[in-house]
Amino acid sequence: MTFNGWLQIVVFFLVILAIAKPLGVYMFRVFEGDKQPLPRTLGRVERGLLRLCGLKDPKEQTWIQYAIAMLVFSVMGLLVTYLIMRLQGSLPFNPQKMMGGPDGPLASGVPAPLAFNTAASFTTNTNWQSYAPETTMSYFTEMA
Repeated sequence: MTFNGWLQIVVFFLVILAIAKPLGVYMFRVFEGDKQPLPRTLGRVERGLLRLCGLKDPKEQTWIQYAIAMLVFSVMGLLVTYLIMRLQGSLPFNPQKMMGGPDGPLASGVPAPLAFNTAASFTTNTNWQSYAPETTMSYFTEMA
């Protein structure tokens, strides 16, 4: 390994070592509801995000609300992933002009069965792939 490689490892280790304790203390305070550091800055950001989501008074979810939220999130993730793969020919970061098969108006992307199979696989966290990513997926699709 080169000197540069060892230097990067050492610097990364030192950065992780330096932020572990303060970040851990901050997370503990947040999760326990204690007084937090930087309440003005981070409090404003948190209240803004809550207001953006339509929550005036944050409260805990019931298990049914949580299950519904998880299902909606998973379905939305599946749809977004599927659409990204189907439309990859017209999306940015595709210098190799990766395309799919000719099967209808979305022919500029991955074929429908492969796109759905891959999206469902990533949504369920099985991460099964029946393709070679470097010859099928664009950079944008891989990043997403």
